Amino acid sequence: MRERKQLHETVKLFKIFSDETRLRIIALLTEDEFCVRDICEALEMSQSSISHQLKMLRDLNVVKTRRDGKNIFYSLQDVHVREIFEIGFAHANEC
Repeated sequence: MRERKQLHETVKLFKIFSDETRLRIIALLTEDEFCVRDICEALEMSQSSISHQLKMLRDLNVVKTRRDGKNIFYSLQDVHVREIFEIGFAHANEC
C-alpha cells in the first residue's frame, strides 16, 4: 500500500486542478511561458488574483519561474503537469 504521506501529496496536487482560474493558467502555460502581466491580460483578470493563484501553483511545484531583468516568467514545472492537464481535459470533454 502506498504511504499515507505520498497519498496526501497527491491529494494536494489534484486540488490544484479543481479551480477554474488555476486551470486557465495551466492551460495558458501549456502554450509557452508568460509573465504575470501577460497572464492577466490573456485571462482578463487582476494581477492580485493571478499572483495569488501562481503562488499556490509554485508552492506545489506545478509552475516554475525564470527571472529576466525585472520580469518573472512562469512556465509549467515539467511534462507531468502538462500530461495530467491534457489527460483530464480530454477525458472531461469526450464524455
